[in-house]
Amino acid sequence: MKRAMELLREFFRRADMLLFTLSIICAVFGIVVITSASASYVSPAKYVIVQAFSMILGIGAFIVMTLLDIDILADRWLALSIFNAAFLLLLIPFGVDDGTGNKGWLRFFGIGVQPTEIVKLTFIIVLAKQIDTLKRSPRGLSAPMSAIQLMVHFLLIFGMILVITKDLGSALIFFFIFLVMLFAAGFALYWFAIGFALVAAMIPLIWNVILKPYQKQRILAPYDPTIDPTNTGINWQPHQSKVALASGRLTGTGLFHGTQSQSNAFPEKHTDFIYGVIGEELGMIACILVILLLTAIIIRCVVVGVRSGNTVSALVCYGVAAFMTFQTFENIGMCIGITPVIGITLPFFSYGGSSLLATFIAMGMVSGVHFRPKQRRSKTYY
Repeated sequence: MKRAMELLREFFRRADMLLFTLSIICAVFGIVVITSASASYVSPAKYVIVQAFSMILGIGAFIVMTLLDIDILADRWLALSIFNAAFLLLLIPFGVDDGTGNKGWLRFFGIGVQPTEIVKLTFIIVLAKQIDTLKRSPRGLSAPMSAIQLMVHFLLIFGMILVITKDLGSALIFFFIFLVMLFAAGFALYWFAIGFALVAAMIPLIWNVILKPYQKQRILAPYDPTIDPTNTGINWQPHQSKVALASGRLTGTGLFHGTQSQSNAFPEKHTDFIYGVIGEELGMIACILVILLLTAIIIRCVVVGVRSGNTVSALVCYGVAAFMTFQTFENIGMCIGITPVIGITLPFFSYGGSSLLATFIAMGMVSGVHFRPKQRRSKTYY
């Protein structure tokens, strides 16, 4: 007990309290909006209880991850790699469709877990360790063999997500994390050029063979008005969101008073389209506040990484900033109709226990880097 109290005091003295405070503010803000968004549902209390309980667990996880040295986890990269593969493979016999066609959930005794939310964090740690090892090897990070090792690691995870879960949104998050971490590590730019050229060459194959008709329509819908001109089909969700955002104007209609937000005709309003509810009931001011809060968190993650002076720690921070950036941009883009609807949550604000807990764990990882700054090992982070 005495040791626990000492650790707790150390936490409040040395942890990243700015990140801790911003995370709690966002989570509480999200719970308030979810309370309103779910008010028209049959069992609205369930959503609030799950989200509040997940926040409490998340705060505990933030503290634990702050006190745990990220290098200890990184040194166990093999165990983490096995965990990533095993956790995703569990979806083959036990995966549950969440209603979107994605077999991305495990449900036991009424409790749902989305493996990709956890795996993206362990993937960041393993990738950071792999990059650090390759940078310090005689051949260097940008050598052909190093590039092959990195690509094999990524494609194994990316492929498993696409094949097992069919969740393109989650797979794209991993892709963005991979690109950002390699760029931050100083990976040679010519490899990016080669990679983009290969992707461009594969687009016809992916488009004509792999993607299904409804997936093609989702991708094109924001940019081609002829796909759903009446906004009653594939554009229904973003259209409802845009109507909600427009009706909120500057200060909103007030919690529990939004026409769209209190209508069950607005699908996924408590999860993927929570930003539309914020816009209608709390107005443009609240929408801007959400963007500022999430931007502050992303910038803080980058700042902590730059100051860490440790390759693994810095890359972990950049990986966390990467997924926060992608999810924020894509989710808000869905809600305002400029990006395809691919089922990505808004960090901290959207309903989802797995998402909220994983985000708190990620913030704890960054706080842990701030908690124990290391001696600089690479001029890349000077």
